[in-house]
Formats: sequence, structure tokens, C-alpha cells
Amino acid sequence: METVCAGKHWDVLLSKGHGKVGGALPFLYGKKFGLKYILLPQLTPWGGLWIDPTLDANSQHWVLEALAEGLRRQKAVLCMQRFAPGVEDWKAFEKKGFNHTTRFTYRFDPLPKPEELPQLADRGRKRQLEAVRQAYTIDRQVGADEFAALHTSYWERRSGHDLLSRDFIKRVCSTALGRGQALLYGLRDAEGTLTAARFVAYDSHCAYALMSAMRPEALRNSMTALVWAMLTDLYGKTEAFDFEGGTDPGVGHFYSSFGAKKTELHCIYHSRIPFGEKILHV
Repeated sequence: METVCAGKHWDVLLSKGHGKVGGALPFLYGKKFGLKYILLPQLTPWGGLWIDPTLDANSQHWVLEALAEGLRRQKAVLCMQRFAPGVEDWKAFEKKGFNHTTRFTYRFDPLPKPEELPQLADRGRKRQLEAVRQAYTIDRQVGADEFAALHTSYWERRSGHDLLSRDFIKRVCSTALGRGQALLYGLRDAEGTLTAARFVAYDSHCAYALMSAMRPEALRNSMTALVWAMLTDLYGKTEAFDFEGGTDPGVGHFYSSFGAKKTELHCIYHSRIPFGEKILHV
């Protein structure tokens, strides 16, 4: 939270009972026009909701209701949180006045063995992999500065601006790499130019594909080789791999072509004013 919330405010709700903490929910908050909002930080696809796994189902539900009540008492005009796949008890928040919607991501859970990847991927993906391997060399030591520059130029071409600042990108990459909890791989052409790159952060439970970028001259589907290399190198370091969603059909097809499964995750939200997100521009 300190890394992705630098320069902003964050807090954590705790649910306590019988002398111990049963659950925790960290959240980012801020104010615009005097109105408080609670959202997820940048590059945070879902919040860090934690429930003591030793509790029985009834106790876990009670903990979730207590956290939902704590979130409601923040009196934010706009509040939104997403929960990781596997968190199913969103009705505890619905009881406290929150709305619910289902989103989707694409996951390997568990992460397949490297020798299993060719059997899981479709034929087209394997052909593209060979073409990219012939044109580029994989660089497993891309620096945060070089990646941040590529990311900025990529998104400026696509949408006119990058939603992530260079400093933010460099801070996230450097922090995760410094802790040994990230991969930052790139593709270099014959001249050594970085043509595509991808950043993945991971812990012992799951890896998360958070950022990627490429040059306009890069081969179509260049990311295939990077994804394949990362899936291979992450085996034994973590249990699962999450491609980080995507409602665009083309994005979904790319992820599923590796063999990843479409997976539900749950979003709870509440707005005290109509169109709160658009009004506050957050």
C-alpha cells in the first residue's frame, strides 16, 4: 500500500473478536470538492481483504459484516472495492447497503508446469511464439527507467496520455524488483532496441500481470514470447498466474489462448450522489 499509495492517504479496517484480529481491509481514500471517496489504488486490481482462514463459515461471515459496517461508516460519497477470486461472500456487504457486480479475469490456478504449456496453448499461439523468437531476444534484466519510458510513449500513442506517471511506474517496478517479487522482461531486436516489455509482480500465492508496452514497429503478438517466458520462470515461485481481467473480447481471446480460465471476481460499490465517479473524476 505504501508503494501504490505514495503521496495519497490510506487506512485499514480491522475486525476484532475474542482477543484477536479476524479480518482486515486496507483502502485508499481521498477528497475532492470536500467529498470523500474510497477507491482502489492504481495497479491494484482488487483490495487486500484478509479473513482469518481458521475461522468457521459463520464467523467469517460475521467478520465480513463488521468490515462492511466499518466501510459504510466512512461516509464516503463514492466507495468501490473489488475482491480476489475465491472471495464469494459479498452478501455481507449487500446487507450494509452496497451494490454488487461480477467482473472477470483470466487465470492459471494452479500454475502449470513449463512442459504443460504447449498442450494448453492453442495452435496459433504456438506458431506466433516461434515467429517472435526468431525476430527478438528476450532480455530478463530490463531496467525500471527504460520500461517507464516505453510505457509512457506507448500509452501516449494509444490514448494521448499515460494514466500512470513515470515516477509511479519506476517506483512500483523498483520496489517489487528490489524485494525479489517481480519480473520485468523485454524483447530486443537485432540492434538491441527494446521493442516490447511486460511487468509482473508476484507473491507466494499468485503472480499478477500489471503493465505492458510495445513499440509500433513490434511484431503483432510480440507479447506471446514474454508471457510464455514469464509463465515458465514463475513455476515454483508462486501458485497461480492472473492476467488481470479484460472485458475486451480481443484481450480475453489473447489470455484464453494460452489456456487460462475465465474466472469470476466480485465488486461492491456505493455512491451517495448520482454519477459520483464522473463528477469527482476519480
